[in-house]
Amino acid sequence: MEDTMNKTMKVLAAVITMAMMIGAAGCTNSAKSNFEKETTAAATTAAETTAAAAETTAANSETGTKDPAKLVMGTNAAFPPFEYVEGDAVTGVDADMMAAIAKKMGVELEIVDMEFDSLPTALANGQIDVIAAGYTVNADREETMDFSTPYYTAAQTILVMNGSDIATADDLNGKVIGVQTGTTGSFCAEDYTDADNIKGFANGMLAVEALKNGQVDAVIIDNNPAKAYGDENADLVLIENQFAPEDYAMAVAKGNSVLLQKINDALAAIKADGTFDEIINSYIK
Repeated sequence: MEDTMNKTMKVLAAVITMAMMIGAAGCTNSAKSNFEKETTAAATTAAETTAAAAETTAANSETGTKDPAKLVMGTNAAFPPFEYVEGDAVTGVDADMMAAIAKKMGVELEIVDMEFDSLPTALANGQIDVIAAGYTVNADREETMDFSTPYYTAAQTILVMNGSDIATADDLNGKVIGVQTGTTGSFCAEDYTDADNIKGFANGMLAVEALKNGQVDAVIIDNNPAKAYGDENADLVLIENQFAPEDYAMAVAKGNSVLLQKINDALAAIKADGTFDEIINSYIK
């Protein structure tokens, strides 16, 4: 019986091999290429799904952070007084506030300094747990991330050089405007001049330097950094109260309700015990 089965298996194997050969002979190179592309695409999708599932699992841990002992904050440390570099450390309102929040959560704070417009991608791919960067709540951002309770109300301010003919936002029509890429200031500029006249910079300091060098006619930036730059440069003039107020909040990955709740609870706690006001008053007069 064993010999019979072996013979049968050999026959079946031969038939299958022949069928595969016939099928292969009838396939075009195009069909083969499509099959390989589809297979590669399926493998890529599976890998991405697995990675996404892993990130979701991490986000739903007890702390809502990828590392249960650490809260990783992403920021752009060129936005005084909210975040800036002093010595080898990032300091400012957001850095101190997040340190107080991390302490309430019982985790260590790690700060990652990066380009401002890289923050959303870093949050989405799990490189950071939270954005704290004088980050304004708006509808576009809410589509891809969730925001904490707002903690500060700000507004955009226009910076010009002394002697400029720009006195109000309406005077920006047709002017060359410097902005920090990806910020609310860049969105405001779009309402007053053509896209070709909007010059994006990696941070506010570079935009101000461009203004001083005559490369742009004005800079639109948040009010507190504008004041900080104005204090350092006597030739700068601030044009305030031209734009609607906006709220700063921390941002977490979309759907990370665990971390969002812990941040909101910790924020409420440091407001209740006076820590938050101490931080604000030490940086903003």
